[in-house]
Amino acid sequence: MTFTRRGLTQGLAASLGLVAAGGALMPRAARAQGNFPTRPITLVVAWAPGGSTDFVARVLAQQLSKELGQQVVVENRPGASGTIGHASVARARADGYTLLLGVNSTFAMARHLFPTRGYDDDKGFVGIGKVATTPIFLCINNNLGVKDIPGFVALAKSRPGKMSYASSGAGSSAHLATELFLRETGIEVQNISYRGGAPAVQALIAGEVEMAFVDAVTALPLIAAKQVTVLGVSSRARNPLVPDVPTIAEAGLPGYECASEFAILAPTGTPAEVIARLSAATEATMKASEVTERLKQNSIFPEFGSSAAWPAYLTAESAKWGEVIRSRGITLE
Repeated sequence: MTFTRRGLTQGLAASLGLVAAGGALMPRAARAQGNFPTRPITLVVAWAPGGSTDFVARVLAQQLSKELGQQVVVENRPGASGTIGHASVARARADGYTLLLGVNSTFAMARHLFPTRGYDDDKGFVGIGKVATTPIFLCINNNLGVKDIPGFVALAKSRPGKMSYASSGAGSSAHLATELFLRETGIEVQNISYRGGAPAVQALIAGEVEMAFVDAVTALPLIAAKQVTVLGVSSRARNPLVPDVPTIAEAGLPGYECASEFAILAPTGTPAEVIARLSAATEATMKASEVTERLKQNSIFPEFGSSAAWPAYLTAESAKWGEVIRSRGITLE
């Protein structure tokens, strides 16, 4: 399956060139300060304001500022499915003052779609810690008249090549959750790509497409208002905000799991004592009740993973989605 993104390669290359030029003017590592931090820290979000990654970053930044005794400032650097923001942090001074709140659609999936993105996820970053996860809901248009996954699969098989799903672009967690679902069920539903999540959801409601995987923050109000029919949730456990919705695994696809997962990363070369300080502050942040409650209210669930656990997690997550991308023939031109 091929997706065309005019100008994407050129824009990414130009942006990476600027980043590289700036990065060449500064050393890759900085000497650690025993009293780190002594000035504000920048937490980069590689997506535009208003999305779930931006929301998580701003919630965490408030508490991290308290834990570290210095202001943590969120800075949005969107573009090219998150790879521009990641590239800028990979080339930043490795002193702990420029961090990244990454999401698995970029740190685990984009490498298989953007091979010339200008940085290496394994060598360019050190993990401070995984922080949270949020599920994705399988939703269909109300007019289809089916109420569960077996019914939808049977309907799709009776209409081969005639049904479609909405996506907000190639390489997102929701897009690959859909492709994994199609592979596991053996059905073919055509992709229609929209410019963002909002128009994709509107297309689903209006009946322009039959199905879409929708992130929890967006899906829950639609489900409550009965604007869409929900068939399942992509997480390993049911969502406590809608406990009657089955997981996709228990609805007929054992082992199915997909979620948007967030982690804080630093440039490789950041001193070990700085990483340890940041990791301890992050762990304390994820235990703070004001943080956990705000996240959970938006169906984002704290799930702290240590810096030591990061390499194994990244390897497994990348391998899983690389196999899905290859098996489905997903490419970018």
